[in-house]
Amino acid sequence: MRAAVLGATSGIGRATAIAMAAAGADVLVHGNRSAAAAEELSGTLRATGVRTRVLLADLGDRPAADRFADEAWRTWGGLDAWLHIAGADVLTGPGAKLSFDEKLDLLWAVDVVATIRLGREIGRRMKEQGHGAIVTMGWDQAETGMDGDSGAYFGATKGAIMAFTRSLALSLAPAVRVNALAPGWIRTEWGETAPPEWQDRVLREVPLRRWGTAEDVAGAACYLVSPSARFVTGQVVRINGGAVR
Repeated sequence: MRAAVLGATSGIGRATAIAMAAAGADVLVHGNRSAAAAEELSGTLRATGVRTRVLLADLGDRPAADRFADEAWRTWGGLDAWLHIAGADVLTGPGAKLSFDEKLDLLWAVDVVATIRLGREIGRRMKEQGHGAIVTMGWDQAETGMDGDSGAYFGATKGAIMAFTRSLALSLAPAVRVNALAPGWIRTEWGETAPPEWQDRVLREVPLRRWGTAEDVAGAACYLVSPSARFVTGQVVRINGGAVR
């Protein structure tokens, strides 16, 4: 399998790239500015015996994203799996200091617009080649709602991605399958330093009584692009420990 993992330099994307390589897939590693992290990951994957290549691109820059998609497709003469895990970080680092409007604009460009434009383009090419699987990144609480500014901008943007995913699945069937991941409380970088009240909230809301891990989400991503999911398309798959809100 020839797979592209977008946003592979950290968190869920990195775990997904590692899981795909462990399953025997050749993995194209995408990152934005983290060239060192991308190369380090590529070396780790190559050591397992699979082919790998690093491509850097700012997905919020439309011409750059288009060039990335074209080069990704040409690298191995097509792709069998497109895992669009990449998203803007507005919770940690410089992104956390942005205003509400700035965060919304960044999420719309990097998460929503890039997912739609690249999904359409790669989907078109997969349909022409006769097969393929696409995975996008949603959020469980986009369907149920969450209070606060984070709930507003993540709910709106991830909800848009999930709606697009369902429509793209209909457009590309039967040749190409398209599904969305909807992670819940996953212990990524923000979760590692979340204040006690958030730690308590997770344990209250999650029936399995723990944070999810990047590997939990990666396992679902790998399933969705595998032959085991050959009758699964147009779905939003919650990976959230059974949380209902």
